[in-house]
Amino acid sequence: MTTLHFPWIELAILLPLVAAPFIARTRDPEAARRQTSTVAFLTLLLATMVWLDFSTLNTFEADDNWSPVARILGDHFLAVDELSAPLLPLTALLYALTIFATPRTKIGRFSFGWSILGESIRMAVLSCKDPWGIIVLMAAGMIPPFMELRSRGRSTRIFTIHMGSCVALMVVGWLLVERSDPQNPSILGGGLLTAAVLLRSGVVPLHCWMTDLFENGSFGSSLLFVTPMVGAYAAVRLVLPIAPAWALHSIAILSLLTAVYAAGMAVVQTEARRFFCFLFLSHSSLIFVGLETVTPIGLTGALQVWLSVGLALGGFGLTLRSIEARTGRLSLVKYNGLFEHIPTQAAFFLLTGLASVGFPGTIGFVASELLVEGAIGVYPSVGMAVVLAAALNGIAIVRAYFHLFTGTRHMTTIPLVVRFREKLAILTLAALIFGGGLVPQPGVASRYHAAAALIKTRRVPMTHPPTHEHQTQINTPSTHHLTESRVDLAND
Repeated sequence: MTTLHFPWIELAILLPLVAAPFIARTRDPEAARRQTSTVAFLTLLLATMVWLDFSTLNTFEADDNWSPVARILGDHFLAVDELSAPLLPLTALLYALTIFATPRTKIGRFSFGWSILGESIRMAVLSCKDPWGIIVLMAAGMIPPFMELRSRGRSTRIFTIHMGSCVALMVVGWLLVERSDPQNPSILGGGLLTAAVLLRSGVVPLHCWMTDLFENGSFGSSLLFVTPMVGAYAAVRLVLPIAPAWALHSIAILSLLTAVYAAGMAVVQTEARRFFCFLFLSHSSLIFVGLETVTPIGLTGALQVWLSVGLALGGFGLTLRSIEARTGRLSLVKYNGLFEHIPTQAAFFLLTGLASVGFPGTIGFVASELLVEGAIGVYPSVGMAVVLAAALNGIAIVRAYFHLFTGTRHMTTIPLVVRFREKLAILTLAALIFGGGLVPQPGVASRYHAAAALIKTRRVPMTHPPTHEHQTQINTPSTHHLTESRVDLAND
């Protein structure tokens, strides 16, 4: 395996890990925010260097075995490929902007030390391909939100039961898979891993831990715990290679039901945090629908949706958090009339919300088109359900916009003006959302290459009905040159 030119991955993991104890001991919240912001942006720089260094190697996979620690953990323990390379800077960007844009009214309640430790763990998970490493790191990543709930005096029972069950299922499931024939993996083990992935991703009816986390934890910490979507990463690394067709079909059916159910719930929510939680559940579930197709175009759409949801709903969550810092918990029962006071936030609320449902010109447009085409190419009814979920999500977003920003005149003696930190975060994400929508080809090409390689890792053949989708070409208007640019895939 090719090695990166410099140990960027190790530095991106170790920097926040080493800084976390020092930040946790800082008593001044403002100083803690400055220190954490510095570390987060340096981690973003290192994660970006991972991606750029990897891009110069012209290979599908590269490791980072520079230090003795990496060699002790095993060859290629820390490695990136075309799947994970863009996920690292995306995760680091969400952490950096969330921490940097934390309003002063929230810095006393936001745990900077635990958040930066959580970033180190997320970066390690997304850089790891070893199954046991992924399981252990995912278990460790559940500690920061648990500790924050305890420090806020909130009940941790629901979170503990669900996350503890998830870890137990992953451990037992992988033990069974590891002890079975590599060419005929344990059916029970695959089923337990499937259940663990569904539980971690909040698929209905195993989603109550996520709504509980958003209601009882800080908005920023909850947002950072769910937006990297490590459940989808575990599905790709642990389940996709060994799961039989029935397991993937089960994931797809439950995910599709979750997407439609959560979209419907988002339409009728009366509280903004729960509205965002169901909106995120609906969009993240669509990723699993694309993963189940195990076809180039369906997987490409799923992986592209992964990136678009991270950017769009990450920005959407930051917008809600910014508004909440000025007005308190937001109600969707009455009209709040906030547009006159914060028009920038209103515009970004609409931009990120519409980008998540695939509005033309945004990063979500091509992703949604590929996902729908991939689903329809295999199961037409699934494609229609995906469209239904997107329509309901669009209705929910527009309804929430009217309730938050129109309908009345909001009277206040306190200025609600948006600060420089929040404007910078907004402009950064807006540029990426429009950039990914106007110039989609590089991102789609990378996702297609990753999808084709993931299909090769399958040990169990799929039994889809024969369709044009089983040809390895993508002939959508935005990707008609994709096959020609990847003719070297067979030589990897």
